[in-house]
Amino acid sequence: MSKIIGIDLGTTYSAASTIDDTGRPIIVHNSDGKNITPSCILLNEKGILEVGEEARRSLGVSNNTAGRFKRDMGTNIKYTLGDKEYSPTELSSVVLKKLVQDAQKTIGDISQAVVTTPANFANEARDATMEAAKKAGLNVEFIINEPTAAALYYAYQGDDAYGGYYAVYDFGGGTFDISVVKIDGQEIDVIATNGVSKLGGDDFDEELIKLVFSKYKDLTGDDLEKEDFTKTDAEEEKKSLSKRDKVVIRVNKKIIEVTKLEYEEKIEGLIAQAEMLCETTVDEANIKISDLNGVFLVGGSTRTPSVLKSVKDLFQQEPISTANVDEVVALGAALYAAHKGDKSNLSSIQKKAIEKITVTESTSKCFGTIAIGVNENRETRELQNFTLIKKGEKIPAKKIDSIYTSIDNQTTVSCRVTESINEETDPDFVKIIWQGDLDLPSGRPEGQEIKVTYEYDQNQIMKCSFVDVETNKKTKVDLSMTNKNEKRDESEIDKFLVE
Repeated sequence: MSKIIGIDLGTTYSAASTIDDTGRPIIVHNSDGKNITPSCILLNEKGILEVGEEARRSLGVSNNTAGRFKRDMGTNIKYTLGDKEYSPTELSSVVLKKLVQDAQKTIGDISQAVVTTPANFANEARDATMEAAKKAGLNVEFIINEPTAAALYYAYQGDDAYGGYYAVYDFGGGTFDISVVKIDGQEIDVIATNGVSKLGGDDFDEELIKLVFSKYKDLTGDDLEKEDFTKTDAEEEKKSLSKRDKVVIRVNKKIIEVTKLEYEEKIEGLIAQAEMLCETTVDEANIKISDLNGVFLVGGSTRTPSVLKSVKDLFQQEPISTANVDEVVALGAALYAAHKGDKSNLSSIQKKAIEKITVTESTSKCFGTIAIGVNENRETRELQNFTLIKKGEKIPAKKIDSIYTSIDNQTTVSCRVTESINEETDPDFVKIIWQGDLDLPSGRPEGQEIKVTYEYDQNQIMKCSFVDVETNKKTKVDLSMTNKNEKRDESEIDKFLVE
């Protein structure tokens, strides 16, 4: 019987999970016997792309390595390995393929998978994640937000012990997410969620690197080269500072001493960002911090003592960490994969184990369109952003609205799909994620209706249409990379299907 798996595609580390014969989620070991795999790639001497520990140790030392590319998913940024350029999507597919190959050696054939994404991922980053999975040969019909997957695992392993409102505090290697969820047994309802796509342990590493470089400069008057103290070095010393009051680092035959206090002063601004986002998210959930029955910890950066102290001080309670914080997202993804996947691949015991699972997501961003707005007296005519799908709406969501032609004999409507963190009317404060034109027949008066339909699916991917009501002429936009022709060039990542 083929297996269904869940994959946590992380910025610094990734993991795969499945459910065992008893219906419990378990981590699938990689080829090294480890639970997690570094999301780093090395082009070796034979011209083969390697994923894993050797690539992690070479990061910052060899020019033929790549890491932290998850942060650039959905962008046109390229990474050069050897004489070839790779997109973040292509590199992510290499990591996913490694995870799948290792898993198959342990559990056999894999029929379906769920891959996780940060809650804060923009539409194009989610599309790119789906495309990476497709390139890796995975049958992925669903993705799930990382904090939601973690909440699902905590609720499942709690055996109905959890109920009410909970915060999911997800501080990983590259991203930070905070969600407020309502739990009833194994039913997960996401009330509010926010995140920062570039805030994580990687930024802690950068602050430690800056500190070491500064101390070396003060000591010798010389500048260090990046290969003298790499991100891998910083990651190891960072872990030591979580257990010790100071570390002694040998760099170029010089001794550099860094205290925990010095390090914590460097990262306190980053932690403050997370605190402010937590407060905002609790407010958006229309509850008080005192209403939370618990705080679930997710991600390796939650092991940092100053992060733990921040969580305790902010939420006024001891956080919950009943499993390895590096693994809870993958474990939850496996549960979700079994819940959403083809049940014919499950035994009767497995089916019974996941039969109570329910997950309800909400939107983490607003989506709208730009049109000319007028006041009641029709005196002011200026471009405005009109929000159709608001942040916090339950998914899947579908909204229909109308815009109108603004002048006589208008022959074109500029159709734009916008994305924003908050509800905005000023076009300067929104991101245009797609734009195109809808041609209209000539000779008509102003005020012709254009019907706009937005559909946001369970994978949080947008589909839109703009329809001229009189002629039924349509511009249809599918913002989904998974519908692209596989032979289409990767550089077309920002081009979408328009009919």
